[in-house]
Amino acid sequence: MTSVNRINRRTLIKSGAAAIAMPALLNANSASAQGRVIKIGHVSPKTGPLAGFGEADEFILRQVREVLAPGLQSGGRTYQVQIISKDSQSSGSRAAEVASELILSDKIDLMVTSGTPDTTNPVSDQAEVNEVPCVATNCPWQPYFFGRKGDPAKGFNWTYLFFWGLEDVIAAFTALWDGTPTNKVVGGLFPNDADGNAWGDKERGLPPALAAANYRLIDPGRYQQMNNDFSSQIAAFKAAGVEIVTGVMIPPDFATFWSQAAQQGFKPKVVTIGKALLFPSAVAALGPRGNNLTTEIWWSPNHPFKSGLTGQSCQQLADAYVAATRRPWSQPIGFQHAMFEVAIDVLKRAKAVEPKAILDSIVATNYQSIVGPVQWTGKPVKNVTKTPLVAGQWQMKGDKLELVITANRPAPNIPTGGTTQILS
Repeated sequence: MTSVNRINRRTLIKSGAAAIAMPALLNANSASAQGRVIKIGHVSPKTGPLAGFGEADEFILRQVREVLAPGLQSGGRTYQVQIISKDSQSSGSRAAEVASELILSDKIDLMVTSGTPDTTNPVSDQAEVNEVPCVATNCPWQPYFFGRKGDPAKGFNWTYLFFWGLEDVIAAFTALWDGTPTNKVVGGLFPNDADGNAWGDKERGLPPALAAANYRLIDPGRYQQMNNDFSSQIAAFKAAGVEIVTGVMIPPDFATFWSQAAQQGFKPKVVTIGKALLFPSAVAALGPRGNNLTTEIWWSPNHPFKSGLTGQSCQQLADAYVAATRRPWSQPIGFQHAMFEVAIDVLKRAKAVEPKAILDSIVATNYQSIVGPVQWTGKPVKNVTKTPLVAGQWQMKGDKLELVITANRPAPNIPTGGTTQILS
């Protein structure tokens, strides 16, 4: 990290140079008090291999800006709100760089970020060191918290997440697998990144949980992202009699694996992959071999929640997205929307537009969002609150694949739409 990135805003204000200029700044602020603008910084991956997680950004930002156009009431005053959105380019270093720009140059009041640990972690780290309130989502809580070297006894001061955890994805996956006839031998595909290392962790990841559920995990070790040869993993799976494949992969890596599995005669009964199989475009690109693949489902048009910001149901939000973009709905839409729901609720309740007051408002959040309730209660750790998770399958409906919820044991209030089918 450069010396610029280590600069703390509070330290800067206390410096001698700032002190000399303080009377002029105070006069300027007093004179322009009525023109005070609240600035929200937003970082997500709009380009690169994780671009699917930011695909809905333009639609969501347009919708939120329309809601905010008349201004936002906070602490008895009405403010204009500016959302400054930047692309992490699916790169951790780039995410840190643009987060630093938002904090030090744009002087944002609140940071929001989403789109796997590659974006959320470096952005949150920048917010933490610079004492800027930050709300993150769309990242399992273990890679977010432990990937940032979080201490459960202490937690972080300025950075908070709402999403599910590995215990939830394991419960959703095993609920799906328990309903299908297999030998319970599972092959794991875990990249050498924050997600892969968390999912494959021998203490906190899939290995102990699957063993407790009477599944045998075959883990051939970490691979580097954008891998062009999965022959060793496929050979290990075939030798062990693997009938279930799981893991957390970016779409290009899964496409390579799945193509090579066909070429090498590996035919599992169930394939349940996180991340890579979330997006309709990625699954459609697989052609007929996308049929009956399975994944976790964090949000869908059938979820029984509604937006506290627009009043839309999940179905209405999905329909609006499809109508505006002519693209199929995808899971991040709900969480991108909810991220701004929470941010706006936080700002409305803040007693003042200053960092500590905004932070206090985050901590006091008790909000019903389009992805479910958001309330930080200290569980599972100080800075994390969890959202519900189910699992489902891409099934052919007419001439196109649709994602159908087929296992809801961890969250029975979210309805199923069909049953899991064995891969043909």
